Formats: sequence, structure tokens, C-alpha cells
Amino acid sequence: MKKILLILILGIAAYGFVQQAPKYFPEDRFFGSETATSNVALDKAFKNNLSDVQVGGSGKVVKILPDDTKGSRHQKFIVKLDSGQSVLVAHNIDIAPRIGNFSVGDQVDFYGEYEWNPQGGVVHWTHRDPSGRHEGGWLKHGGKIFQ
Repeated sequence: MKKILLILILGIAAYGFVQQAPKYFPEDRFFGSETATSNVALDKAFKNNLSDVQVGGSGKVVKILPDDTKGSRHQKFIVKLDSGQSVLVAHNIDIAPRIGNFSVGDQVDFYGEYEWNPQGGVVHWTHRDPSGRHEGGWLKHGGKIFQ
């Protein structure tokens, strides 16, 4: 009976903490986890000229650029977010699979490392890190994840 009561008390305490978490961990204090999976973190990184920030977002492809073939090969395209901001995505196709059947107007979700520039910035590291030293990223298109 004591164990059940203890479990019940711990469950209630945990629920209370989760309900109060935004008060103790406001969204604008960090760019990790949930915040990084929306355009919120990306918007904040751009407005504050931040680089080396893990961000995620979603938008429509507005331009598909030629592959960058100097050094590691990258599939490149520009995504426009709901906020109106555009961001260049540089996806390393020497490490991760290329997105195929890809067109202007397609919806793309992404997670990677953001580098600021005045044009909207670049998201790269949209793939796993073979050496395991960098947080992995991904692209999602047509229900398929590319990493």
C-alpha cells in the first residue's frame, strides 16, 4: 500500500512539474528539443545573427539550385518559411541520399545546423554524422526521411 501511495504522489508531482515547465524553461531561453522543431528557433537565430545553432523548420521549396560539386557534394535548394524568411538548405549527398522527385512548391521539413547570413541563412548538417561528433540532422519530403 505504501508503494502505491508513493507512486501516486510521485506521479502527481511529475504532472505538476510538466504543467509548470514553461514557467521555468521559457521557449526563448534555448534552441533545443521542441523549439528546434519549429520555425521559431530559426526565426530567432536569423533575427539575432546567430550561427552554429541546431534548428528545424518547414517550408515550401521556391528554388532548386545546381548541386555544389566542389569538395563534398551538396544538393541545394531554397525554402520559404511561413514567416516570409527564406533559407538555403545545403544537404550533403556524399553522406545522405539525395531527395528525388523534387519540385518547386513542394513542402520540406528539415533539421540541421543554422549559419546566419543577411539573405536568410544556410541550414546544413541535414544528415547523420558518420564520426558521431555532431548532432545528426535530416530532411523530410513526401513522407520519407533523408539523413
